[in-house]
Amino acid sequence: MDEKKFSVILHQDETTRLLPALKSILNQTAAKLEIIILARQAEEIEEIIAQHNTKNWLIKLIKTNNEQSLGQQLNAAFKAAAGEYLVYLNNQQSQVQLKQAAVELALESFSHHEKAGMLYSDYELEEDDQVREIHLLKHHIGRVRDNQDYGFVFFFKKEALEKIGFADETLKFNTLYDLRLRLSEKYELIHIANRYSGSLYRVVSKGKKHNVFDYLLASKESQLEAEQVVTEHLKRINAYLAPGAFYSERPAPPAESSLKATVIIPINNRPQFIGNAIESVQAQTVKEVEVIVVVNGGPDDPTIEQVKRYQPGGDKYDPNKPEVRMLIYDINNIGFCLNMGARHARGQYYVQLDSDDRLKPDAVEKILQVYDSDPKIGMVIGSYEVWQLDDDGSYYRMKDLPVVTHDEWTEENGRNNLLRINGAGAPRSLPIQLIREIGFSMNEEPFARNYGEDYHMVLQVSERHRIGRVWDAIYEVVRHSGGTDHSIDQITIDRNDEAKDYMRAEAIKRRQKLNDSQK
Repeated sequence: MDEKKFSVILHQDETTRLLPALKSILNQTAAKLEIIILARQAEEIEEIIAQHNTKNWLIKLIKTNNEQSLGQQLNAAFKAAAGEYLVYLNNQQSQVQLKQAAVELALESFSHHEKAGMLYSDYELEEDDQVREIHLLKHHIGRVRDNQDYGFVFFFKKEALEKIGFADETLKFNTLYDLRLRLSEKYELIHIANRYSGSLYRVVSKGKKHNVFDYLLASKESQLEAEQVVTEHLKRINAYLAPGAFYSERPAPPAESSLKATVIIPINNRPQFIGNAIESVQAQTVKEVEVIVVVNGGPDDPTIEQVKRYQPGGDKYDPNKPEVRMLIYDINNIGFCLNMGARHARGQYYVQLDSDDRLKPDAVEKILQVYDSDPKIGMVIGSYEVWQLDDDGSYYRMKDLPVVTHDEWTEENGRNNLLRINGAGAPRSLPIQLIREIGFSMNEEPFARNYGEDYHMVLQVSERHRIGRVWDAIYEVVRHSGGTDHSIDQITIDRNDEAKDYMRAEAIKRRQKLNDSQK
């Protein structure tokens, strides 16, 4: 293999993080290394360099200040680098240490992938004196989420950085997100996977547990900037949908529709919750509704007996309240449950209700008002509060979390921004006829496991119809010890992301075809 000059870029920020990173660079097996340190106090590290640079590798110090954006700092290093290839260690918040052969492996990989613009790899995470492997997902056209983990070390071909104009110096929060999206438009992003002992570097840091509500704490400014980044990306790859483009009127209700709405509740072995869910539907201000409970735990599911209490002959049956119907299946497939509920529905519109959540009394009323406002609306999405159910049976509103409105959705750009975020909000409502035509996902997508069954539906509907919104809280999401929405292991997170990113990739391809059809 021809020797290529390689430039390594890292931050000085704290000496405690710098020294281990610097040592790992100086111990590389690759030859011809140049080291560039972005330093606020350059004079403080000259002695460290003198002590440890036994190979007398070229080390450049680039003075930075707090007023500079990350893009400005990176561009100064990118342009000063003499290497044909660059590696950036994002050690601003965590200690990063390269394995000794990391640069040499990257060079070998670049030699096999002529179209590669960037390499990234799995890594080791050391926390509380324990080391575990972090396995990242391989890049494809659907990986447009801003929260996708690409790690802390990025290997670049300098020519690729030059061709895209280097980093965007105007961005405050999403520099690396924008950089990899722009690189992906012209080059391949190569992922180096690890089975064991194959990671290219180690990160010493406190790990962070996943919480589905973390995004609520992200700053509005950061969210808007990320939306701008993904929107410009979609424009460049011909997948951007202009405001109002391709909208058509929603289909007419099925001929047999005799009610305003059908609330469909899929459930599996949760007898303790279904009563509250049913009663929240029967308390609706609009009485022309029905409940279809779809039990997918088979004929022995204990939920069945609880549902029967609300049917004729049951102790909670009331003929003056909305009817409760039940379907029983022995296959636990949420998309199948929703599709079959729609097949049996007598309502014009479907309204979502998870078995452990509750509708506000005016939920259906407010949803119908939005449909009535425009015949092009093909879906209505509401807003919700987060409630807690303790083991002692007490319910209370989690006031530290605001009403979740998903106000990142805008009339002009919501359906483009939808590709960046992991959901559009709740509760969701669809015309029954549209469900029958499109269908909820039934775990057909790769990696799908009863997750995101309606995400592809939201994407497809948004391409052809307006999405209406209810900004008031009309839904109560209930957290409890048996829930699955707020404490998820990394394997499940990755599997879920794989499924939704596949749906994103399919949506991007559909949008490109739509735009091509107008040329």
